[in-house]
Amino acid sequence: MGLGRTLAVSLVGLSGHVVEVEAHLAASVPGFSLVGLPDAALAESRDRVRAAVTSSALGWPQRRITVNLSPASLPKSGSGFDLAIAVAMLAGAGVIPVEAPADVVHLGELGLDGRLRPIRGVLPAVAAAVAAGHRHVVVPAANEREAALVPGADVVGAHHLAEVASRYGADVVVPEVASSTVAVDAVRREPDLDLADVVGQDDARAALEVAASGGHHLLLVGPPGAGKTMLAARLPGLLPDLTPDEAVEVTAVHSVAGTFDPADGLIRRPPFEDPHHTATAAAVVGGGSGVPRPGAASRAHRGVLFMDEAPEFSPRVLETLRQPLEHGELVIQRAGGTARYPARFQLVLAANPCPCGNGIGKGLDCTCTALARRRYFSRLSGPLLDRVDLQVDVLPVPRSALGRAERGESSAQVAERVLQARAVQTARLTGTSWRTNAEVPGPWLRRTLGPEASLMQDLDRALDRGLLSLRGVDRVLRVAWTLADLAGRTAPGRAEIGQAMLLRTRGQVGG
Repeated sequence: MGLGRTLAVSLVGLSGHVVEVEAHLAASVPGFSLVGLPDAALAESRDRVRAAVTSSALGWPQRRITVNLSPASLPKSGSGFDLAIAVAMLAGAGVIPVEAPADVVHLGELGLDGRLRPIRGVLPAVAAAVAAGHRHVVVPAANEREAALVPGADVVGAHHLAEVASRYGADVVVPEVASSTVAVDAVRREPDLDLADVVGQDDARAALEVAASGGHHLLLVGPPGAGKTMLAARLPGLLPDLTPDEAVEVTAVHSVAGTFDPADGLIRRPPFEDPHHTATAAAVVGGGSGVPRPGAASRAHRGVLFMDEAPEFSPRVLETLRQPLEHGELVIQRAGGTARYPARFQLVLAANPCPCGNGIGKGLDCTCTALARRRYFSRLSGPLLDRVDLQVDVLPVPRSALGRAERGESSAQVAERVLQARAVQTARLTGTSWRTNAEVPGPWLRRTLGPEASLMQDLDRALDRGLLSLRGVDRVLRVAWTLADLAGRTAPGRAEIGQAMLLRTRGQVGG
């Protein structure tokens, strides 16, 4: 009888749990049992491990093998346990010393020929192992660069199971194999676009600067060709670089999603996600069989989620965004488990005012009936729009704007003001868990505003008339604080509050 142990990590959402992998070998009828709530992909590891061990000329023990994944009550999924199961079994069989792998974390999928294949989620898995006090980690060579991004981790990359066994002292010939590559889904990593390319649209540009400065959500309403998509695509270029903690957090999400290329290092720029309006709820908020995978909303964490032609999205998809807009995270519950993913993004919605797209301003060129207009725009529900801080019209650009010799301000110029406004917010919010004005709750804003009651009179009247909800009042205050930060004021006055109300009600902003 032999007993071998090693460690692995089970990911549920972004939360990693260190799992002890025990292999018990008994002198009985040969067999292989795997217990500890494995999913279908993990249960199939029995065949992969058997083929990989025999292909590596390590010899398969003719005993009754029982592998336990502890804690047994924690659901486990994926093929990333293959290497740990093989190492524990080899330790139990006496092929490698029992003590050597006991405190080492092993992550990786095995090919039938013994090669180690890369897996998703290595960054959060290694981070969880290091946080639990296990610094020594063995990963596939293709994941080594990603694992090494975790501070404090002692990472070893291997190409083949025989190479891992040889490191522990096994007498085995290590074959030469070509290095596997990380399978990364097609992800757009374009350089930030320049705001100077946008012709005219002074009001919308000003609203974009306010949104970037305070982290506010934005709705752009205008006819086709007015520049809504151009403006939205340039918002990431106005945002500051991610902090080190934010970069690790964002990179972990993309690692689990399989959209992270470790060759580029940590993701340091705010991500930009723009799902098509035919996207399903699972594609936007996350889902899938087993433990849910992150969707576009989580991949946009600390960045921008742009929904072009917003009324064309399924109402079910739009309504699922309410939770992350309020709480900054997504809780996805499925039969295979519950996963929590961060989703503190800036939502940018772009919409035509009506089906024909010309119902802007006086709407003289609009061919839609009043009923068609109401039906079209009502696809954006009141509860969803109530969570959007800035709602502005993007009017058609006149021909005279095309002849201007001077271009508008560049993204670099606007980003400098945004950075200064963010620095003011950081200083004001020091000691709290909030980073931008968009995250600050209303009671704190009102207390900081001071005892001057006249500042709230306009908001009180709008509330009494039903123009604003209580949530809307708080969101107007947040925007007012951002306007004050941009203007270099220590607190907003009636001018900033009035301007914030205009920005929320699709009024015009002075350029």
